Amino acid sequence: MIDWLDQTLWMPFTDFGFMRRALIAGFALSISAGPVGVLLLLRRMSLMGDALSHAVLPGAAIGYLIAGLSLWAMGIGGLVAGLLVAMLAGFTSRRSRLREDASFAGFYLISLAGGVMIVSLRGSSIDLLHVLFGTILAIDAPTLYLIAGISSITLLMLAIIYRPLVMECFDPEFLRAVKGRGGWAHHVFLLLVVLNLIAGFQSLGTLMAVGMMMLPALVARLWTSALGSMLLLSVLVGCAASLIGLVVSFNAGIASGPAIVLSAGVFYLVSLVIAPGGLLGRHHR
Repeated sequence: MIDWLDQTLWMPFTDFGFMRRALIAGFALSISAGPVGVLLLLRRMSLMGDALSHAVLPGAAIGYLIAGLSLWAMGIGGLVAGLLVAMLAGFTSRRSRLREDASFAGFYLISLAGGVMIVSLRGSSIDLLHVLFGTILAIDAPTLYLIAGISSITLLMLAIIYRPLVMECFDPEFLRAVKGRGGWAHHVFLLLVVLNLIAGFQSLGTLMAVGMMMLPALVARLWTSALGSMLLLSVLVGCAASLIGLVVSFNAGIASGPAIVLSAGVFYLVSLVIAPGGLLGRHHR
């Protein structure tokens, strides 16, 4: 039994450097993406995270066309595209009858189609799959430094804007009454969302990055209503999903990115049934 556990759980990480880098990247991404996902959930902006994850695609595709599979070119392109869509959606919602979520929906659909078109014009189907679904097992040291840097910046900025963000989640009227900086904090928060999607894009691809942001947040919301516990639990679920997904993908020979997101999905489905905020918990109450 001990030998089986050693071969199954520890050997992939002790014997293979690419597995260790993938695990560290998954942990670093979970530490920042989980809290960001919780705040998106509490601000009723869950689907905006999905919209922004698609919005980075055309910028990343343009970076790919210019410099190939370059970390910095695709990352900077995705950052510019994501911020541009966020600003356009905010501007449109203020100047038209559309709400912000509807504006995001329109722009992200255009971005997704445009990004896929750009990659398919010059690249192969393999290149397109790399952009859409990522290759976490191919993470190198520079990519790992980028993900860790984004995670550190996210935690620092969340600590700075924590009070106005939380206040805007639960009592936006009071924040406006005391002339709080809710608008400034909102824009910084959208920047952090885009940065974490860029970090996730480097490892999981544009279509999977939002999964590691929202699924751990949903699990945490089902188990607790305390914000501090929710933030911590989202991080733990993300780390556990990264570990389990990598182990399953290594031993079963399946794609690592989808395995990680599906592991988080299993946590969500189980929690949806047995957690205090889930189906059975609410039924018993």
